[in-house]
Amino acid sequence: MAGAPLMATPKISVRSVSKTFDLAGHELAALQDVSLDIADNEFVTVVGPSGCGKTTLMNILAGLEEPTGGHAVVDGREVSGPGPDRGVIFQQYALFPWLTVRRNVEFGLREQGVGRRERRELADHYLRLVGLEQFADALPKTLSGGMRQRCAIARAYAVNPSILLMDEPFGALDALTRVNLQEQLLQTWNEERRTVLFITHDVDEAVFLANRVVVMAARPGRVFDVIDVDLPYPRPEEARLSPEFAALRNRVWRAVHHQDGGPAVVPQPSVPTA
Repeated sequence: MAGAPLMATPKISVRSVSKTFDLAGHELAALQDVSLDIADNEFVTVVGPSGCGKTTLMNILAGLEEPTGGHAVVDGREVSGPGPDRGVIFQQYALFPWLTVRRNVEFGLREQGVGRRERRELADHYLRLVGLEQFADALPKTLSGGMRQRCAIARAYAVNPSILLMDEPFGALDALTRVNLQEQLLQTWNEERRTVLFITHDVDEAVFLANRVVVMAARPGRVFDVIDVDLPYPRPEEARLSPEFAALRNRVWRAVHHQDGGPAVVPQPSVPTA
């Protein structure tokens, strides 16, 4: 959190990353000179207007896209493709409809060669963690949208990635389910620490979850501001009603909707505390 000592070696380091796409012979600059450090076990949210390159940045870190320029580094190694150290959770649940909830969670473990008994134990552990143990034998089609997303989160956790990359995972859910899953995610993060990069369009969500909020500017996408969220964990729902939360939310809102400057100074990571 803010005020904690800086880490010498960040978990994630993005240095001068740019990305352009060729659209019918015309170059579209999705990202320009993006630099960002994220500490081990830090929870960082990324917010910004449509077209600011949030998803492109996540895809580069996931190894699904290659940067046109600059470097994306995880644990001191340049990203060259997808890897088991990075779990990716998309807005769409991406569950296998023909597999039960438990077998969806076991899928990555099976691909890793984990034995049947250990797969079952790990899957059941993470289903308990996200509150789905009673639905282990259900098919995804019988679950609500929020339950499907909890299954996707359990599946990502089960393969033990050190980093979670989350692209608007709650964006398609109703408001109440979304708030409940935000609280569930923070509870899970407190129990099973990971480094999290969480993309959202929701300013309230960005502040509620994060150690730091990265505000992106659009066309081309670049870091506009980085805002420390100096609120203690755990964060109950009542935290949203505090003056401190309101002040942070207003600051992020102004940064997103009233951008009138260039990129911020390269942000440094801070050690998160529970």
